[in-house]
Amino acid sequence: MASVKLLDTSTINKIAAGEVVERPASVVKELVENSIDAGAKRIEVEIQNGGKALIRVTDDGAGMNREDAALAICRHATSKLSKADDLQKISTLGFRGEALPTMAAVSKFTLQTRRAEDELGTKIKIDGGKNLDTHEVGCKVGTTVLVEELFFNTPARLKFLKATPTEANKIHDFIVKLALSRPQISFRLINGNRLALTTPGNGNLLDTLSAIYGTELTDSLLPLKNDDDLKLRGYVTKPNILRSYRAWQTFIINGRVVESRTISKAVDEAYKSLVPKTGFPFAAIIIDVPPASIDVNVHPQKIELKFEDEGKIFKAVYRAVREAVEGKDDSTEHDLTEIAAAPEKFFEPEKISEPEKISEPEKNFEPKKNFEPEKNFEPKKISERKKNPKDDFDLEKILTTVEQSKKFSPPEKNLEPEKIFQPEKKSALELEPIGQVARCYIVAQSGNDLYIVDQHAAHERILFDRLNGYAEKIPAQGLLIHRVVKFDSRESELIEKNLSVFRALGFTLEPSGENEFRVTEVPLDAADTDAENLLREIIAKIFEGLSEAGDIAKKIRQSVLATTACKAAIKAGQELNLRQMQILLNDLQATPHPHTCPHGRPTIIKFSSGDLSKMFKRT
Repeated sequence: MASVKLLDTSTINKIAAGEVVERPASVVKELVENSIDAGAKRIEVEIQNGGKALIRVTDDGAGMNREDAALAICRHATSKLSKADDLQKISTLGFRGEALPTMAAVSKFTLQTRRAEDELGTKIKIDGGKNLDTHEVGCKVGTTVLVEELFFNTPARLKFLKATPTEANKIHDFIVKLALSRPQISFRLINGNRLALTTPGNGNLLDTLSAIYGTELTDSLLPLKNDDDLKLRGYVTKPNILRSYRAWQTFIINGRVVESRTISKAVDEAYKSLVPKTGFPFAAIIIDVPPASIDVNVHPQKIELKFEDEGKIFKAVYRAVREAVEGKDDSTEHDLTEIAAAPEKFFEPEKISEPEKISEPEKNFEPKKNFEPEKNFEPKKISERKKNPKDDFDLEKILTTVEQSKKFSPPEKNLEPEKIFQPEKKSALELEPIGQVARCYIVAQSGNDLYIVDQHAAHERILFDRLNGYAEKIPAQGLLIHRVVKFDSRESELIEKNLSVFRALGFTLEPSGENEFRVTEVPLDAADTDAENLLREIIAKIFEGLSEAGDIAKKIRQSVLATTACKAAIKAGQELNLRQMQILLNDLQATPHPHTCPHGRPTIIKFSSGDLSKMFKRT
């Protein structure tokens, strides 16, 4: 007796359902994408119990006749392609013909559809893969699909579903992404008889973003300019608008919502030194490429794809995002009252499918500290304080490693707070320093609002931007005793081709034998004993593959400058007088990227008069 058996259709469909229909959000994704392919202008999604009890998707698309509706629930039946060659030029979201039959195999499934030219529509009911009924019915033009009791006949899959709010959030997140990919379509999401989401469908991406996230986000959006090589558009946010998760970043390729490590990496690199490692800015990036240059048939759920030239995509996205974030030229002054972050906005997970919860006043009252004061530091009484010359920051001294440092005029040294000193009258938008808290934070005001500035983070950003602006190469120091370092053949070849790159990083290398190089100069800030390790680290990063040697040089240079700025900046625990505080605020306003320090921590946090009223229970 043969041990190899041909599986029956029901078992085959249940196995396929495990790949295509992973959770309720997968059902919503497939059904909504079918509605989009059908030319719908309005799509409504209704869910109960996180989609586990009920999912209903209704559209006003083209609809189907009785014959097409009967075929649509058969495996591998599709109108999107007819031969294998069509896979090279797919322009629709669906194409495999697997979604409807796999849903019907693991749920109680109802399909109702009608075309505009037909008097009556068609209704098909299926229970766990078994066709119960097909008949004519009166209904509106378009298609409605009802999926009830998902996975009722596959308990192993059902028990692995998450809690109802989690599954509802997954559905909400994907509807948001689909709405951004099709701003010309009006979307409605009803979660448990509550309208959770609605978009205007007027074709304006900015209006769609405003309907989803509110005007507070859209006011901080930066538009992406079209790339010369690719059709690229979309929006990103200023570096002070962050979330602790990447889910609110949306990448759309040829109208398809995808997950792409290449694009994610490009966005991360563009924001490097502007945001913390644990924070993610918003991004909605839309790219149109020739269909033949991508392969979407690499994942059962069609959420991943392969690019013909990933390097081209990476560079285009990086350049567009970086240009948007950098904005105007370096001489432009910023309005610190606009770039300041609200305390409750930093790293608060936003469950967008649930009603927004108001944070407790105690949590909002004290912003997150970037630098702790010295462990043994105890504030002295004002009468006991004595002027310490070391408390004054001398920018001329700390910039002596850079040639042009003499061009910068530092604040006056050993300047005692003047009893009669009054800051110049400021406009309503400028900051006026009030004092200092814990010798770490500058307290300032503008109009009716209160601002707290991290003195170390702010000064660190000022120094970093200044160093980055005029340092053509990392300063190097010659070695009294040259070091000979051996490499393998592949590393030696890379070094020979990029000697100028290593020179820009502060390393001067000369060939001294087979696969050997003599190191005559190393970066000024690198200890002699660490130079070889740093050199090998640079080579390893070049071999990682996403960037060319020149890009690595820029990244390493940025890292070195960030370290230099951090060491040279005013420290937490250092006392400042009012004039020094004002100078620091003025310099922060004039620096190109005042939102965060080079390591991504915020420099300034705002407490509006409304925030203060809430904290003191006045509203």
